[in-house]
Amino acid sequence: MKLKFFRPFKNEGELIASWGEARLIKYLDGKTELKGGSDQDRAEAREWMSLFWHEAVVGEGSGRH
Repeated sequence: MKLKFFRPFKNEGELIASWGEARLIKYLDGKTELKGGSDQDRAEAREWMSLFWHEAVVGEGSGRH
């Protein structure tokens, strides 16, 4: 029996939406992050989430400018 080895899986996440440079990313484990963007971009993202995805719990990403 031959064994096939696969490269380690990268959980880079799926882009849900973006506002300017701010990106809303959802990962396979269910976590959601808002990464990057200016304060204005992030404010627009939070307004959109409050209107259309109010049950979401979003963490602050590390790529903030």
